[in-house]
Amino acid sequence: MTGAPGGRDTGAEAGSLGADFSFSDTVAGTVVDLGSDWIRLRCVDGRPLTLRLTDTTSAQLLRNLGAPYEDVSGRLHEVLRPGRFLFSHGPVHAEPGGGFTFQAGHLTVAGEGGRAFAFESPGWWVEQLRQLARFYRRAQFGTGPVDFDHYRTEIRAGGGRSDLHVQETDTISRLVYGMATAFMMTGDEDFLEVAERGAQYLRDHLRFHDPESGVLYWYHGVDRSGSRERKLFASEFGDDYQAIPAYEQIYALVGLTQTYRVTGDPRLLHDIEGTVGLFERYFADHRLGGYYSHIDPVSLSPHDPALAGNRSRKNWNSIGDHAPAYLINLYLATGEQRHARMLEHTFDMITAHMPDPDSPFVQERFHGDWSPDRTWGWQQDRAVVGHNLKIAWNLTRMHHLLPKPQYRELAHRLARRLPAVGRDRQRGGWYDLLQRRPDAHGRHAFVWHDRKAWWQQEQAILAYLILAGHTGDTGFLEQAREAAAFYNAFFLDHDEGGVHFTVTAQGIPYLVGNERLKGSHAMSMYHKAELCYLAEVYTRLLIEREPMELWFRPHQQARYPQDVLRVAPDLLPPDRVRLDQVAVNGLPYHDFDPEALTVALPAGKERLTVRVRLVPVRKDLRGDHR
Repeated sequence: MTGAPGGRDTGAEAGSLGADFSFSDTVAGTVVDLGSDWIRLRCVDGRPLTLRLTDTTSAQLLRNLGAPYEDVSGRLHEVLRPGRFLFSHGPVHAEPGGGFTFQAGHLTVAGEGGRAFAFESPGWWVEQLRQLARFYRRAQFGTGPVDFDHYRTEIRAGGGRSDLHVQETDTISRLVYGMATAFMMTGDEDFLEVAERGAQYLRDHLRFHDPESGVLYWYHGVDRSGSRERKLFASEFGDDYQAIPAYEQIYALVGLTQTYRVTGDPRLLHDIEGTVGLFERYFADHRLGGYYSHIDPVSLSPHDPALAGNRSRKNWNSIGDHAPAYLINLYLATGEQRHARMLEHTFDMITAHMPDPDSPFVQERFHGDWSPDRTWGWQQDRAVVGHNLKIAWNLTRMHHLLPKPQYRELAHRLARRLPAVGRDRQRGGWYDLLQRRPDAHGRHAFVWHDRKAWWQQEQAILAYLILAGHTGDTGFLEQAREAAAFYNAFFLDHDEGGVHFTVTAQGIPYLVGNERLKGSHAMSMYHKAELCYLAEVYTRLLIEREPMELWFRPHQQARYPQDVLRVAPDLLPPDRVRLDQVAVNGLPYHDFDPEALTVALPAGKERLTVRVRLVPVRKDLRGDHR
């Protein structure tokens, strides 16, 4: 491709298409130079490309949820300095002699002034989560009391509840996680009320507990369409129909565990521990390691013939999803070594069985003996891009707790290989499902489409942020910034609120079928809240080296091991963060351990509000590649 002014890109042959051929497309890149009617970019994969400006080119600054539109069309040459990152959407014309001309119809500029990326400003992710929490609070309960009898799994694009009366356990739990996390970041007790009422609703309506046998598990959901509620024991979802899938039990804990971190509620800890016992008793393979993906709802056996294609199977979700969904947070809240050992086991299984020397992607599905299963259902021999990113992210977190060469090596190998195969190298953003094996042209073909889902962007942002924070590698930081820019530019719904489920490759919201919903079997508030929380943690404490605050609200009967509140925000690199200040019920409090990140809670009968200030420890990252 030439970098010549005028907008012509001669690197693509287009003559056979005819001179009148055109389409619209998006380009992402960094400004290299600009003239009166052109911008020379370096695309996200390093290619040069020239955009043609016209007298109708419009431009805006990247904006957060709840922020007003800020037009910069009249001061483009002030805003577009070399080094500025932007997205351009507009017509692309095929030229008679070959190549394309890219016309800048609308520009979205990632930042201005001294802040190249607006989302690195203090509080960006906090405010985004505040807006998300308000959206879901209003969508589910309006402005009145929080009553989970009226909760609905499906939320329409504009925030209205659908007529589907089935309340799914996992989506309630994901909402509870989001609200508890929103409280942790803002101190807004309205969000905590939603979380606590939701956690109690799960316990009252969706939990099965047999004290004699010690079995505790969670119903798939409850149907509230009639005068009586009808429990849905096994999964109603197609892939898992009439089975108890591990991932549903895993995600039942996501909200309970985050709420326990905040409140210390011993009832929640009891149910969390009981469900962990379910995993160890019925899902665990004590001979070959790992956890089976499904058990039969009658026999509670993973080997029951009634499970059909899910019989004696293991997969990424049943092994790896424990860590991000609840187990890391459970360890952070309790410091219990048995939870650290379970984490170690899951990550040892990932590094032992999932890498594939013949593919840049991991293997995700297995038979009971750990032999790869490349014929299962929709997955076949296909790669979920977000799962690979999730492995790189969580291996890095675990490496901070228990450094092992195999954790670091697989995380770095995936992180370095994935951009070439899973990322959109012209527009930015990350794809969904790809063939694990390349075709004759060396491409990993799309399975169904080239759309981009919201949760896979989260995995990319968090993976590359934590890798950048751990190593100081500017290449990782560049990947994180590009992913965060795409997410913030195209997934935030500034008209209706919330986040779009899917966008097209060009970044246009895909509002068809279930993908137009803001709440569904696949979407509630978990991934969006997790992104806001950890992006703020990693950006403030590891990248920008700035302080941040968190809130906790321990019950009078709070039960934390050793009666200490553990306030570590995540599994971060050792000795990189310290606890600087603590306030209890608004007053300075000094009984805390700055290095251990723990607070000795005062005795008393009143409920406490604990606000903590975490600060980064200055450290030279050169050579920090343990």
